[in-house]
Amino acid sequence: MKKERGVYEKVQGSKVWWIRYVDAEGNLRREKAGTKSAAIRLRTKRKGDAWEGKKLPKKLRARVVRFSELADDYATYAQENNLGKNVDKYRIAMLRDAFGGRPAEIPIADLRQWFASHDWEPGTFNRVRTVLGSIYRIAIENKKAESNPARLIKHQKEPIGRVRYLNQHNPAEESRLRNVILAKWPQHLPELDIALNTGMRRSEQYSRIDWKCIDFLQRDLFVPESKNGHSRHIPLNDQALSAFQELFTRTRGEGPIFASERGGTRLLGARHWFEDALKIAKITDFTWHSLRHSFASRLVMAGVDLRTVAELMGHKKIEMTMRYAHLAPAHKMNAVEKLSEFNRKSEGFAILNAPARERTDTRTDTGQNGSLGTDSVNVQ
Repeated sequence: MKKERGVYEKVQGSKVWWIRYVDAEGNLRREKAGTKSAAIRLRTKRKGDAWEGKKLPKKLRARVVRFSELADDYATYAQENNLGKNVDKYRIAMLRDAFGGRPAEIPIADLRQWFASHDWEPGTFNRVRTVLGSIYRIAIENKKAESNPARLIKHQKEPIGRVRYLNQHNPAEESRLRNVILAKWPQHLPELDIALNTGMRRSEQYSRIDWKCIDFLQRDLFVPESKNGHSRHIPLNDQALSAFQELFTRTRGEGPIFASERGGTRLLGARHWFEDALKIAKITDFTWHSLRHSFASRLVMAGVDLRTVAELMGHKKIEMTMRYAHLAPAHKMNAVEKLSEFNRKSEGFAILNAPARERTDTRTDTGQNGSLGTDSVNVQ
């Protein structure tokens, strides 16, 4: 069999043939062709294009970048820069498993079909869409992709989250919970008091703050940059201040604020005791995040305006705080009562400034057999 110049099997016996040639710019190129006959035809075409000075398409010359490479790049970026990295890594892994072996530029129809195949709540759908968009954003910055297909996937409207707060269904919920914690996990009671009286997110309370963030003299808690990219100050009421003072006595103000009894390592959350406490106290449909809802709900029910609640909660948009607006019926009643007061004043002003009424004589025919003359006031 005649050996064709520039046509070869990269792996002997694989029956997958490659070609080698010099392009119009003088660069030595190698390209996968398939069968030997296809390789011979392709090399002839490439040689002809080179003689005519035709340049190869940009995509043909570029290295094939797989989606897995984009996902790995973003995973590295998220680990170094994202506050929500622990949650993001699961979404990155999910996308990598689905599209890892494919070229980076995945058709939008395939992405839409994949999203539609999952029975996700709107919030979950949007979070995964955000991670996909972030993967391509970093890829564009690294010049490994030219466009971001996530922008073509429609954002789903999320319903306003349901608010669950302590004592919502039974006024004895908090007392039952406290009694259980005092009996079984008394060392964790300050954690509950701090959550209920500061409204911090779990990650803020356990991972973001340290002793440098607490000013006992000014009764101030500084929460460093949170997940929305903003820091904030929270005044410490008596309960929160007392809880921090107890923890300060235990740790002598050294190391993490919330530490395990064994080894003094930083606690990353309360799941290891809080969920059991809820079961024993028979409090259902409740999570640690519900303590944050309790903080906001109690502020609103106490008459605190929504703008102040938003600042204390660290909400970037007031729409997040509006979910608690229904808990302020007295505030709404005061508003409509002010409208009634305005209406009464407006009515009195209108009567005082109304034009004087004129008396007129009007004669009315009241029947076929005669007429009755009457004097009446013609009211305009």
